[in-house]
Order: sequence, then structure tokens, then C-alpha cells
Amino acid sequence: MKLHELSPAEGSKKGVRRIGRGHGSGWGKTAGKGHKGQKARAGHGMRPGFEGGQMPLQRRIPKRGFNNIFAKDIVAVNIGTLDKKFNDGDVVDIDALVKAGVLKNSFDGVKILSNGSLTKSLTVKATAFSKAAKEKIEAAGGKAEVI
Repeated sequence: MKLHELSPAEGSKKGVRRIGRGHGSGWGKTAGKGHKGQKARAGHGMRPGFEGGQMPLQRRIPKRGFNNIFAKDIVAVNIGTLDKKFNDGDVVDIDALVKAGVLKNSFDGVKILSNGSLTKSLTVKATAFSKAAKEKIEAAGGKAEVI
């Protein structure tokens, strides 16, 4: 196959619609805009959510709560998961968690929680640890390092 032999899939490309070019084209006279009204006028652009002067939906519905735009997205990982995914003596950091498939990406940090048991000696590097998780890691002979 050569570059000049390439062609788009059948039916994937449509011809350009030349509107306002006479009634024989089927898009003449009102040019697909209907009769009169705000949307038929030149430069009619209305902002998204505009409802013709009626109170828009986003202002009609009640607002509740608060969304902190500065909040950090910290992911929780249980000790039991580390025990299943890693071998004795491994260094567990955010990159290792992503590589092992525990996390999809690093987000803003990782907190290790104490759910489950740990039988392997691991060096765990994370953003935060629960008190019980830190104790379990050290009891298994590992190290818990805050990064």
C-alpha cells in the first residue's frame, strides 16, 4: 500500500453543505435557520445555559456544600495489599505501586493503612502512614519512611 492509494472509509466523509446558495440546492431562502426569531438573526450567539431570560437551571437548583480546589488527592493503600504484591526485602515506593498495578497513577500522594497483615520485611516509602500501619511494618522487620 502506498500513500497515494489511501482513502477514507466508505461513508465517513460527507460533502460540504453550501447553505444560502439558491432554492435549487435545498438550503436556500432561510438557509436552514427557519423563520424569524432570535436564532435566525445574524450574530445570534447565546452563551451556554441561556434559556431566553428564564432563570437558568444552574441557578434554579439549590447549592450545597463546598468543594476545596486546593484539596490533595491522597490514595489509601492497605498493608494486606503490599503483602500480596511485593516480595521480602523489596523497596515499596509510589513508582513500585504503579508498576505492580496497585495504583493507576501517583495522584498527590499515598497513605498506608493497617488493614490486613504483613509477613514480609519491606521498606515502604509513602506520603503518610497510619500509626497502626507503621507499627505493623516495623514489627515485620521493615522500615516506614515518609517522603
